[in-house]
Amino acid sequence: MDKLSIHALFLKVTLWNLQKARPLWTTNLQECKTEEDGPQPAGQFFNPPLAHSLSVASCGNIFSCGAQDGKVRIFRVTGVRFDRELEFQGHSLGVSQVLFLPGAYWLLTGGNDGKVLLWDVSGDVGKQQKSPAKSLQRRKAQAPAAARKDGKLNKVASNDQAGVLPKLSIDHGEKVNWISCTEIKGSKRVLVADQSSSISVYPLPEP
Repeated sequence: MDKLSIHALFLKVTLWNLQKARPLWTTNLQECKTEEDGPQPAGQFFNPPLAHSLSVASCGNIFSCGAQDGKVRIFRVTGVRFDRELEFQGHSLGVSQVLFLPGAYWLLTGGNDGKVLLWDVSGDVGKQQKSPAKSLQRRKAQAPAAARKDGKLNKVASNDQAGVLPKLSIDHGEKVNWISCTEIKGSKRVLVADQSSSISVYPLPEP
């Protein structure tokens, strides 16, 4: 997306033309509701879905957004606008970091709940979707994947619940402030930083 830039601020995600320094398209995350979302009950007030982090896939026209409501939203840029492709949730608190892995529609997310999750969204964003909400309901659980917790690898239980499920779950234990992916000695690793002075390193499966 040369000449274009995506910017997240509070509730809004904006596509900018950098040459002309003007916004091209803006989406309010509060208006991005799936069919499962209903009206807010009277007397209940929730924090709005503040946008925390953005990541653009290597294809250049797909980007993800992590928000305060614990949801991950994926958008497709078409011309001077973008449309929501997919929306799913795996974190119990806000999604502080999102990161597309290079060369694949694999997405890393880090949350305020201390978890790092790996998602394979290639089946959803690899092709155009007419209804992201309906696609979310149709998607079935994938084969179980390994999860790392306290230095041990465990299996993520599979079930028949519809929706996007993480391929890998890392229980980091502290709020995730930053994530990155690198290769160490020929193997992919995810780097995780929190409020401490150290960086944690976890193994990643190959796409």
